[in-house]
Amino acid sequence: MREVWSHKCSGSSHQIECSVFKVQAATRSAGIFVIKNKYAVYRIGRGNTQQVELPPALVPCYHTCFILSRCARVGGVKVLGIETSCDETAAAVVENGTRLISNVVNSQIDIHARYGGVVPEVAARSHIEVVNAVIDEAVVQAGGWSAIDAIAVTYAPGLIGSLLVGTLAARTLAITKNKPLYPVHHIESHIYANWLSDEEDAPRSFPILALVVSGGHTQLILLHDHGDFETIGTTRDDAVGEVFDKVAKIIGLPYPGGPSISQAALKGDQNRYKLPKAKLDTPYDFSFSGLKTAVLRAVQAEVGKRFTFPSAGLPELLNGAQRADFAASFEKTAVDTLVDKLLKAQEAYQPKTVVVAGGVSANRYLRQQVKERLPILAHFPAPEFCTDNGAMVASAGYFHAQRLEPTNPYDLEVTPSLKIR
Repeated sequence: MREVWSHKCSGSSHQIECSVFKVQAATRSAGIFVIKNKYAVYRIGRGNTQQVELPPALVPCYHTCFILSRCARVGGVKVLGIETSCDETAAAVVENGTRLISNVVNSQIDIHARYGGVVPEVAARSHIEVVNAVIDEAVVQAGGWSAIDAIAVTYAPGLIGSLLVGTLAARTLAITKNKPLYPVHHIESHIYANWLSDEEDAPRSFPILALVVSGGHTQLILLHDHGDFETIGTTRDDAVGEVFDKVAKIIGLPYPGGPSISQAALKGDQNRYKLPKAKLDTPYDFSFSGLKTAVLRAVQAEVGKRFTFPSAGLPELLNGAQRADFAASFEKTAVDTLVDKLLKAQEAYQPKTVVVAGGVSANRYLRQQVKERLPILAHFPAPEFCTDNGAMVASAGYFHAQRLEPTNPYDLEVTPSLKIR
């Protein structure tokens, strides 16, 4: 946030404009400032302090204690978010964690579609080719670097090569543009996609129960407050989004499988094929590998082939009606599994708010079932914020800046398999 402050020092008055990143209240009274080197430190209540960097002209005053009072407030905190954890190169600028200023996404779907899934090495090289242009466009749309107060970047989890491209870009920019840097967990970012809304019913009250469903993750997470996460359920094998992709390949639908199956299911019979739900000894965990295998065996049986028949040869043996019925039957079983667990967790933990996030949260049938079966309102991101994007990273980064010190850009390292905590 850009704020203009006035101060009195040795009988003279000055005004300074500085960036404030930890805005913890709508209003803040004047406080005692102590100049330390080139920073002004002030109290923000209960023994906490905040520091802001001074313009060079005021640095000589560093021995002086003086009173500062806010004169005017100019704009909000604008955070640049950078996302390269998998196969989207994305950058966005978000103000105060909720208001979208710019959003640029370069998708690699066309590149990976020929392989039926993401090839890590190809993804990393594609990020290198476009990351600078994507970031530049997002910053230009937001008004240039002078409008950017901080940088947030996905550092974990994800494909290591892809993460390295984004974090290296963010670290370099934090150093050269003199911006504070906030590393963000990918799952956390997906959850904060639900804050990208000006609507009154956007998530506000804690605790919040989050169902995160994507190509790499299927988790139930309880948020006690910003930054306070408790994972209460996770997949023991395949993520639900991954299974959508694999089932789509089995029945001959294009990559990515999520939208392909959802579209085909509109013309299919959900009850045509009976598929199993995993029964686990823990109430909130998931398992989808058995469902994937059950679809494979059902397709082989439907076309009269033994279980040894290769899956690559199955699509050409299915007709359109069979393909649609398999899509609908699989979608119903997968979604019902997710909603069953979500409902059970909601009943046990009684959260004030429920949010659904991740790429699979765009699924039409999932949204319908959650809204029909849950006794409280559930929040979903706008469709453009369900898949990977920079806006969700910027939103999470803003809330990081409210409670955390920036990370030294020289020290930041990626962590491909870090759990959220």
